[in-house]
Amino acid sequence: MIDWLKNFIDNYTEGMYLPNVQIKDVVEILIITVILYEIMLWIKNTKAWMLLRGIIMLGAFILLAWIFQMHTILYLAAQSINVLAIAAIVVFQPELRRALEKLGEKNLLSNINLFDKSRENERFSDMTADSIVSACYAMGNVCTGALIVVEQAIRLNEYEMTGIELDCKVSSQVLINIFEHNTPLHDGAVIIRGDRITSATCYLPLSDNMSISKDLGTRHRAALGMSEVCDALVIVVSEETGLVSVAMGGNLTRGVKREELREKLSQIQYRNTETKRRFTIRKGWRRK
Repeated sequence: MIDWLKNFIDNYTEGMYLPNVQIKDVVEILIITVILYEIMLWIKNTKAWMLLRGIIMLGAFILLAWIFQMHTILYLAAQSINVLAIAAIVVFQPELRRALEKLGEKNLLSNINLFDKSRENERFSDMTADSIVSACYAMGNVCTGALIVVEQAIRLNEYEMTGIELDCKVSSQVLINIFEHNTPLHDGAVIIRGDRITSATCYLPLSDNMSISKDLGTRHRAALGMSEVCDALVIVVSEETGLVSVAMGGNLTRGVKREELREKLSQIQYRNTETKRRFTIRKGWRRK
C-alpha cells in the first residue's frame, strides 16, 4: 500500500518543481498577506477606492490598446507613466498621510516609549471626564453649541496655534463659560490635553464626506473632519437640538446618552493606562 502511494505521488509529481519551503518563507508570506489585507481595507474605507477603480479602467483601456496595437495611445501612455506616478502621490496625499499616522498609532510602537517622558501626566482623570460629561449635557439642556477635542496619542499643536492659548484646568464651569453665547471664546473648538484646556477658538478641518446628513452643520462636519485626520475624541453639542454627538476614527455617533459618553471617555482613558502598564523604557530601566 505504501509502495503504491509512493509510486502514485512520484508519477504525478515527476517533472514538477517543488520549492524548498522554510519557516522564514512562511513568515514572509504571512507578512505580505497582512500588508496587502491592510492596504485593501485602507483603500476600501477612503476616497482612494473610487480613484483605484478609475486607474483599473485606465489600465484596461491601455491593455486593449496593446492588444489591438494602437501605437499612438501606447506611446502616450508610456510617456505619461512618470507624470501619473507623481500625480498619484499628490492626489492620495491626505490618505497616505492618514495611513502613516494610523501605522504610528499601532500598539507595537506605542508600547516602547523612549522619548515622551511626560506621557504619564497627560492622562486625564475621572474628575476631568465627569466635568466634560456634565458640561456637555448642561449645555445641551439650553441648546448651547460646543465643540470639544480630547487629545490622545497624536499631538494637536498645529490646531492649537489656530486658537487662543489658555492652559487652565478642566472643569464643567469653565467649559460652559467658554461656549456661552456672545462670549469672546465661544466660536471654535476647545482642545483638551490631559487635565488641562490648552486652547480655545481653534479651527478644525472640515470633512468632505458627501454621505453626511444635510441636517448637520459646520460643527458636526468639523468634528468628523478632525476625527479623520487624528485619533482624538471629538464631542459636539448641537446648538439647534441640544443633542450630544461623538466623532472618532472618521465615524460620527449622534444622540449619545450621558452614560455612553462617559463610557467612551473611559475607554480612551483606560487604553492609555494599559499602554503604561505594559512596559516603558526610561533612562535604561524597564518597568512592567
